[in-house]
Amino acid sequence: MDPLPRPLRDPQPMLEQAIADWGGRDDLWLFGYGSLIWRPEFDFAERRPAGVHGWHRALKMWSRINRGSVQTPGLVFGLLSGGSCRGMVFRVPSAHGLDTLRRLWLREMPTGVYDPRWLKCTTPEGPVRALAFTLSRRSPNFTGELSDERYRHIFTHAVGRYGSSLDYARQTLLELRRHSIHDAALARLVALVAQERQEEQERQAAAGAAADCGMPPAPVYVPGSPDKSPSSSSLPQQSSGPSKEKP
Repeated sequence: MDPLPRPLRDPQPMLEQAIADWGGRDDLWLFGYGSLIWRPEFDFAERRPAGVHGWHRALKMWSRINRGSVQTPGLVFGLLSGGSCRGMVFRVPSAHGLDTLRRLWLREMPTGVYDPRWLKCTTPEGPVRALAFTLSRRSPNFTGELSDERYRHIFTHAVGRYGSSLDYARQTLLELRRHSIHDAALARLVALVAQERQEEQERQAAAGAAADCGMPPAPVYVPGSPDKSPSSSSLPQQSSGPSKEKP
């Protein structure tokens, strides 16, 4: 059984804390590891590839509105502790930082599901301190370990107001590749659907072959053979002479 949705947690204190930690004097940096990369929905002055240590991208967060429903929960990414993650950082000019944070909170934190953290990100131009939305393993929205079969089921059936979980995963994978970011774990999950479809096609082909094996072979007429053609043997014989009628 899926866990219940996380109890509503007031996001306003967390927003106020993020604003205080930022300070408002310097430009605002944001770390994107999922949909923020391909759908940031805010203006930025600069974007760089970036990496963080001690955290990794994982498709292990329940979504019951955006990419799924209460009946069929979908999945979105969370940033879990452990490992490392490559993504993108966005620089927002300080003059627009406050408005950007407020709008971002409406998108990412309507129920306070994430734990916002300021992380040290490495970039080609040097380290930056960026805000990232992390996920606690104690959160009811954390899925825990999922089997390949469960991922297949979710990818096949889970759809929310922004589309399917499969589209979300595929779009993220494509955008990561566009920025030369390789995520082997995500690529394997997306490939599960293609593998399932191939297996289904193979099962259908095998079932068709088995059905064909149970049918008698169709008769074949060879021209010049003394045997009559199957079609002619089934027709009534007609006389070539005039018909004779009884008086």
